[in-house]
Amino acid sequence: MATDRRQASIFRSIDWWTILIYIALLTFGWISVCGASYSYGETDIFSLDSRSGMQIVWIGTSIVLGFVIVMLDDRFYDTFAYIIYALLLLLLFATIFNPHSIKGSRSWLVLGPLRLQPAEFAKFATALALSKLMSTYGYSIHQWKHFGAALAVILLPMVFIVLQRETGSALVYLAFFLVFYREGMAGSVLFTGVAMVVYFVVGIRFAEVYMGHTPTSVGEFSVLLMVQLFSIGMVWVYASRRVALQMLFCSLAVTLVSLLLLLIPVDIVYVQMALVVLLIGYLLWSWLSTRVRTYLFISLFAMGSVAFFYGADFIMQNVMEPHQRSRINVLLGLDEDLRGAGYNVHQSEIAIGSGGLRGKGFLNGTQTKLKFVPEQDTDFIFCTVGEEEGFVGSASVLLLFLALILRLIYLSERQPYHFSRIYGYCVLSIFLFHVFINVGMVLGLTPVIGIPLPFFSYGGSSLWGFTFLLFIFLRLDASRNRSR
Repeated sequence: MATDRRQASIFRSIDWWTILIYIALLTFGWISVCGASYSYGETDIFSLDSRSGMQIVWIGTSIVLGFVIVMLDDRFYDTFAYIIYALLLLLLFATIFNPHSIKGSRSWLVLGPLRLQPAEFAKFATALALSKLMSTYGYSIHQWKHFGAALAVILLPMVFIVLQRETGSALVYLAFFLVFYREGMAGSVLFTGVAMVVYFVVGIRFAEVYMGHTPTSVGEFSVLLMVQLFSIGMVWVYASRRVALQMLFCSLAVTLVSLLLLLIPVDIVYVQMALVVLLIGYLLWSWLSTRVRTYLFISLFAMGSVAFFYGADFIMQNVMEPHQRSRINVLLGLDEDLRGAGYNVHQSEIAIGSGGLRGKGFLNGTQTKLKFVPEQDTDFIFCTVGEEEGFVGSASVLLLFLALILRLIYLSERQPYHFSRIYGYCVLSIFLFHVFINVGMVLGLTPVIGIPLPFFSYGGSSLWGFTFLLFIFLRLDASRNRSR
């Protein structure tokens, strides 16, 4: 009777709105897999010999897994978080030596007819371990040793996955930095990450663009100027506005004077580099004279910015493989390469654009039926949505994902325990990263790194992995009112 009452309480407390969104996404996902994998002349889309038929099996097993997860005691996930994490780490490590290579990646374990990708399951294991660590009594993200421990929890699976030659899946773990930000990480850390991305994009994109008839690179000049402005902005926010105004005046005055040198063929990047060096020296002097450590941290930001920019340029030119450089150049608009690195994205854009407002209808897509888009039922499955369902269908899918993200935020904020709240933010961060990057790469807005669209891309590993992520959180949320 006690067990029956507990199960009845779980079903009353579980968030059925999230489950309805989950079912809706599974339904749309199966329709998309069916459209992407269908070939002219097929008569049975439910056959287990077809990918659409197998996807029904993965969906059915995922629903069963979700039911089992909900039936387990919520304290199971808290108690065994580290053990689950350790087991998945061992599995990831063993996969490195996997003799089976699929499309150049060793991230798959082949067990007869079954293929599993441990990296997909390591996401929920890492989320559990991170939640367990950060909810420990006395934990503070502002202490370097605690923050370092959390970074180690994230970096370990990333390293193992990179060694499996699956860089795209490893990058997903960067989403956990959003959890750090929610739990009190300084906004300057997040700003630093955004600044690095801006340096890379601007520096590489305009590296070969020159000012007038001078050897001054627009990209290099712009990055060095941004290093100064960003550093001065941090002084304004975290130290002294008076000092920031003085630094800003000097920086802009020297920059404007140096621009007059464009009348003669001289590289004024040297002037900007000298300004950055003087800025760093002044910040270090301010730190030594006032003993305010903020100036030291800002000087380290400026030095790190310069080191990152020139280091990234060196790595791209001398370390990266040609196909990796080609992908970045295509993304930044430096190359088109419609028959090489840009082929997937170009064909995907054609498929989405051909759908128009209402699409061509179920199983009526031409780009996808004629297999013009590679990986169209896995990484590029969103192009099938755009072609067959048009703008209306694509917008509906994105609104469903938005509803899921907003619902996860609401559920996370109402958690009374640190463990469940942190885990909830881990879940929504991973979903947000996957949706943003996958849809962005299909539209040509983000790099092609090969990660699935949750509940849409064909395959059991990703579907099971996302189901584990979501339903563990739903189980934790269902016990939010239980007194511990």
